[in-house]
Amino acid sequence: MSDAGANKSAILLMTLGTSEAAEVMKYLEPKEVQKISTAMVALKNLSREDISSVFNEFHAVAAEKTAIGMDSDEYIRDMLTKALGDDKAAGLLDRILHNSDTSGIESLKWMDPASVADLIINEHPQIVATIMVHLEPDQAASVMALLPERLRNDVMLRIATLDSVQPAALQELNDVLTKLLAGNAVGKKSIRGGIKTAAEILNYMGNQEAVLESVRGHDADLAQKMMDEMFVFEDLLEMEDRGIQLVLREVQSESLIVALKGASEELREKIFKNMSQRAAEMLREDLEAKGPVKLSEVESEQKEILKVVRRLADEGQVMIGGKGEEEYV
Repeated sequence: MSDAGANKSAILLMTLGTSEAAEVMKYLEPKEVQKISTAMVALKNLSREDISSVFNEFHAVAAEKTAIGMDSDEYIRDMLTKALGDDKAAGLLDRILHNSDTSGIESLKWMDPASVADLIINEHPQIVATIMVHLEPDQAASVMALLPERLRNDVMLRIATLDSVQPAALQELNDVLTKLLAGNAVGKKSIRGGIKTAAEILNYMGNQEAVLESVRGHDADLAQKMMDEMFVFEDLLEMEDRGIQLVLREVQSESLIVALKGASEELREKIFKNMSQRAAEMLREDLEAKGPVKLSEVESEQKEILKVVRRLADEGQVMIGGKGEEEYV
């Protein structure tokens, strides 16, 4: 949710009344509740025009929605039970709705990172990894930053190699957490580990290289795959113009043409903007003239350009990611 979206939501909920606003809040994720609540506190001197604009936008969006898809889980559950019977429907529903009870784990989303870290710091790294993949990446990163370095590195390795967890084991972990927290269910979520999840968490962490170096010591290929997931070609959109210009100086035009065949129009325009008018016109023409290119070739050239980006980042010439903790000197 963007800051603008949070402000609009805050205005709408503030004008609904406490009871109605509370009902809406029940369906939001913890991070959304925190963001909107913060925006509510900051609201000051709203004009009638501000409120009217938000209501008009809400009405326009709401008018485009239908009831299809609302409470779909309950509808599907009822339909399959009637069609297949309780036993068969239950097995199928577990697979398609991922309806494992993780209420205890989900309750951690409402806790501050320090409290979560205190709760899990003495647990086995595999348990910590299982808990981390149920949190949002930024919250997990904040918790991980509070763990001892050795535990943090071990947990990151386990997250990257985590494939699945037996339902019975997940239920046992959830039961323990539920008793500790006496929490109520605030959502449902299936287990989600692997390289992508590890990379998402690492994107929000400071001191990324130390964690990656630890993973590299166990499995160099795994560390490289995590790096590939952490910063992908489309993330060049987030790079400052000066950084793009430095990268373009070190990339061959033919490599750039192939790489851009698989890029979004928005990224292409960012590249064009950071070239001279003549060079941009030539690149446009070459792109249009270039015939179909194999996806494997596009991905290969994009990875080569990303290697240049990472080298420049290691040298301190460009900044990538932008999601980790900032350092001050």
